[in-house]
Amino acid sequence: MADAVRGELAAIAMEARILLERERAKGRRRMASPASRNGAPPLAAPPATAAAAEVLALPGFESLVPRPPSAPSSPSAIPASKPLAPRDDLPQDLEAIRALVAACTKCGLCETRTRTVFADGDARARLMFVGEAPGRDEDAQGVPFVGRAGQLLNKMIAAIEMKREEVYICNVLKCRPPDNRVPAADEVERCRPYLEQQVAIVRPAVICALGLSAAQALLETKATMSSMRGKTFQYRGVPLIPTYHPAALLRNPSLKNEAWVDLQRVRDLVRERTSA
Repeated sequence: MADAVRGELAAIAMEARILLERERAKGRRRMASPASRNGAPPLAAPPATAAAAEVLALPGFESLVPRPPSAPSSPSAIPASKPLAPRDDLPQDLEAIRALVAACTKCGLCETRTRTVFADGDARARLMFVGEAPGRDEDAQGVPFVGRAGQLLNKMIAAIEMKREEVYICNVLKCRPPDNRVPAADEVERCRPYLEQQVAIVRPAVICALGLSAAQALLETKATMSSMRGKTFQYRGVPLIPTYHPAALLRNPSLKNEAWVDLQRVRDLVRERTSA
């Protein structure tokens, strides 16, 4: 087990080094003006403004990404269907809901799961991450986001100057779909009440939906990720920002820059709503 974890960490480190070297090479090419290549001294770079000088790196992403200027983001057109309030048909505390989930047999996933996966983190968190469904490692341990995608999520959380234990992490589904397939519509509907109750009890300041399935389930929409990214939605009065699932970023590292922009918006909105 330890060897497998070390292997996964080594793979992530190798990917980070490759991305960093690419960015460094791009920077060297941009700085080499025609005059400097002909032996003449290079032109002095224009003085950097305070905004342009703030360059941030996301650990595990390693490519440097300038922080875009903050701008107010108005909620999208997908409306909040109901106010944020606990359901009357479910327990009013999270541990009681966890026990209910552990005994749940509402769909066929109860026959193939090893463990149910309820949540991790602070029940008073200002930021809630919602993913799609447990994977193999999560099914084995009963904790969300503990595999390679979880390791990357930990780095993403650290990059916005927070700790994993300060946020609340859960999934739309509480059981692993076989072979990590996309959740079926009926599975989402049967698990939805548990998620709704989690959000209502935690009452986060901001929700970050990790991946298309999570965003579609929360917003009850069939919209694509490309049409939702970069926008702020409302889930029952709580701002919701969709971004890519960490597993998608591991498969396609070119998406990491866009995810980092999303995370900075999440961070700024949490700070704004916490200080208000």
